[in-house]
Amino acid sequence: MQAKKGDWVEIENIVLQPEERAENLPEDTKKTPLKIWVRGFLETDRSNIGDEVEITTLTERKIIGKLIDMNPRHIHNYGDTIEELIQLGEELKKELSKAIEGGVK
Repeated sequence: MQAKKGDWVEIENIVLQPEERAENLPEDTKKTPLKIWVRGFLETDRSNIGDEVEITTLTERKIIGKLIDMNPRHIHNYGDTIEELIQLGEELKKELSKAIEGGVK
């Protein structure tokens, strides 16, 4: 599938190469390039995944990077439920309710 000018896409850019990263990072982190992923509207006429392209972001910045996705979707995951946090939240609601009913002292 080919992306065309005006399509919503995502690009990837390397901000820092491993040798440019801070010295105080963990060893495995230091060996990895620092990357950013940016979404915006494709400015290049026709492009395929892996091509270097220019996009315009929603804040109207122009950025060049490697095309990695077309019509990217938002995927959010807050991890597994932590039972203790649910219990704590319920206890906190009860305490706040009591405080509000009795007035803050």
